[in-house]
Amino acid sequence: MKSIIKILFSLIVITTTITACSDNKKKETEETVITKKDSTTSDQVTLTTDQYKIAEIQLGTVQMRNLSSVIKVNGVIDVEPQNMVSISAPLGGYVKSSGLLPGQVVRKGQVMAVIENAEFIDVQQDYLESTSRMVFLGQELKRQQELRKEDINSAKTLQQVSSEYNMMRAKINALQQKLSLIGISTKALQAGRIVKTSNLYSPISGYVTASNVNRGKYVQPSDVLFELANKSDMHLALDVFEKDVRKINPGQPIRFSLASETDYNRTAKVFLIGKATEEDGTIPVHCHLDVSNDPAMLPGMYVKALIATRTEDVQALPVEAIIQSDAKDYIFIQTDTAQGKVHFKMIPVIKGTEQEGFVAITFPENFNAANAKIVIKGAYALLSAMKNVEEE
Repeated sequence: MKSIIKILFSLIVITTTITACSDNKKKETEETVITKKDSTTSDQVTLTTDQYKIAEIQLGTVQMRNLSSVIKVNGVIDVEPQNMVSISAPLGGYVKSSGLLPGQVVRKGQVMAVIENAEFIDVQQDYLESTSRMVFLGQELKRQQELRKEDINSAKTLQQVSSEYNMMRAKINALQQKLSLIGISTKALQAGRIVKTSNLYSPISGYVTASNVNRGKYVQPSDVLFELANKSDMHLALDVFEKDVRKINPGQPIRFSLASETDYNRTAKVFLIGKATEEDGTIPVHCHLDVSNDPAMLPGMYVKALIATRTEDVQALPVEAIIQSDAKDYIFIQTDTAQGKVHFKMIPVIKGTEQEGFVAITFPENFNAANAKIVIKGAYALLSAMKNVEEE
């Protein structure tokens, strides 16, 4: 009986010992996990030196930069109204020849197209007959005036001839203007050369922006055959919202870029502010270009522009140094390097004016920004590493 009791007692002791050991191991494991969790906070991350090199981290300091408060607007490259020309055939007709394409350069006085119209012949015939009649009436008027001096004819006869002479002179003047309108020279016509075609000439030097003709096409006087533009006096036509117009004044500097560009390297100055609001709630603001002979710029191109309204010295960092997490802006600073590891801390900031790759920054109170080693490249790599640690 005693031996049975001893065996039972031994089993109880062994079981208790095993349970105690198991509990101790579990406790140690829990303490280890807690310790690991406590070693990484939500705003800090640690990299090994190898990880630091792979992430290509670059450090920098806050800079004082002269940044302007700017208004971002859109617009187009435009030209003065007198430098935009639409060409039509005043009397219409068939297009005999035309070989101009959009983009082609033209000179002032260059033939744009040849128009054929039977009415041209009638106008020339009428002009020649009228000039011949005018010669006769001029001679008749002189004869009647001489007769009147001798009191041989009546005053009524002289008045009648004089009236016919004046009417014919008016008709010839009108025909001359009509011939000039369709591009037929009266000097060539007086030499006896009647033509059935007339030339359309370019009134300006520039280039073709639109060509709406082809050979054999019949065109009406109201049809626009060509549109021309002269690039010598291009400007910006910007659309500025009503709330921002009061911040703009003539002479204000503008930086702009074409729609396909990212850098605002082109410059202009405000010279005219509109006085009426468009349907979309914007007011046109016109700006003179500092460089207007850039071959990359053409009328009608869309542009993006920055209008500087206020300039001041502010603390700034490269745009790449700012990261976003949970819809808030942060930067990383290096806090320590020890035992082959580099420690970083995430600091909340407030972004301000952004210009030329830099952004104005407002730091938290009591933060010594002047001495901080700020991550200016590789900040998103640190954010990713921090998120991975949190998930683990």
